[in-house]
Amino acid sequence: MLYNSLLKIINKLQKYKIMVIGDMVADVYLEGKISRISREAPVLILEHAAENVVPGGASNVVHNAATLSGHVYAIGVVGNDFAGQELSRILHNKTVDTAGLIEDHRRPTITKTRVMAGGQATVRQQVVRIDKENKRPLDVEIEQRVNDYIQEHIRDMHGVVLSDYGSNTVTPNIIRSVIDACQKNHIPCIVDSRYNVMSYHGVTVVKQNESEAAAAVGYEIVDQASLIRAGNEILEKLDAEAVLITLGPDGMGLFEKTGKFTQIAVTNKSEVYDVTGAGDTVVATMILALAAGASYEEAARLSNFAAGIVVKKPGTATTTQDELRRGIGEHFA
Repeated sequence: MLYNSLLKIINKLQKYKIMVIGDMVADVYLEGKISRISREAPVLILEHAAENVVPGGASNVVHNAATLSGHVYAIGVVGNDFAGQELSRILHNKTVDTAGLIEDHRRPTITKTRVMAGGQATVRQQVVRIDKENKRPLDVEIEQRVNDYIQEHIRDMHGVVLSDYGSNTVTPNIIRSVIDACQKNHIPCIVDSRYNVMSYHGVTVVKQNESEAAAAVGYEIVDQASLIRAGNEILEKLDAEAVLITLGPDGMGLFEKTGKFTQIAVTNKSEVYDVTGAGDTVVATMILALAAGASYEEAARLSNFAAGIVVKKPGTATTTQDELRRGIGEHFA
C-alpha cells in the first residue's frame, strides 16, 4: 500500500548523505510599514521594520533537505559579504556541512532582495525586487577549488543534486566530473536546471517545470500528448533513468526509462498560498527518497506531498518529516 511505503521512506530519510551543488542564493526580505506617499515622486514611503535572509536557489534545496533531516553537504560560491556570511550561518545552524561554500572576494553572493510593504489595514505585498549577481564565468582557481572539494567527498554520498539557476556556478567541467563520478560510484544524481538542462547527459533524474521543459525541447506543451512527447524526448536525449515535469495545478508527470508514464495529481489545489521555491522542495525530497531506496514513482509521490505543504506557506519555505506524515495521513484518511 502506497500509504505504508511512503511512511517507511520518511522514517529512513535522516540516514543519508546528500551533496547539493549549485547557485547559492540569499533571498533578502526588507519589511516596511506604509507611512505615506512621497512628496518627491508618486511612490510609497516605507518605515523600515525588519530585514530577513532566507536561503534561496540551490541553498533552498540544501535547507529543504536539512529540514527533512538529511545529512547535507552544500557546495557553491559565496562572496565576502554579509549575505554570504548570513547564508553560511543559517545553513550551518541547520547542521549543514558548509565547508564546500567557497568564498570568492571578486564576486558578490547572489542576492535577491524583495521590498515588502504592508500595514494594519493593507495586505502585505512585494513592491520591488532587486537582484545582485555576477554572471561572468568562475575564475579557474575558484572552479578548481569547487571541483576538488566535490571529488574529495562525492564517493561518500548517497545522492547528489545539481541545482543550476543559470549563474555559472555549475560549469561544464563540474557537470561532467559530477555525473561521471555518480555513474562510476552508482550514486543517484538529480538535476534541476533553469536554462541548460540538455547539457546534463547521463544524469539519473531530470526535474523541470512545464515552461523549462518546453524551452528545452523547443515547442509548447499544450496537452497531454505534447507533454508525453517532451518528457520522452528529454529522457532519451539525456539518457536519464527518469524525468519529472512539474505542472503547477495539474500536478506532475513522471517518465521512466522503462517506458512507464505516471500522472500525479496535486494534493491541495484549493490551498495554494505561494509557489516560491516549491521546485526546490521537490528536488530535495526526491533525492532523499531515492537515497533511501524508494522507486522513482514513490520518490515523486513523496515530493508531491512535500510541495503541497510548502505552497501553503508564504515565501521560500520548507517542510518537516512530521508535516509530511500528517499530510499523507490526512490524504489517505
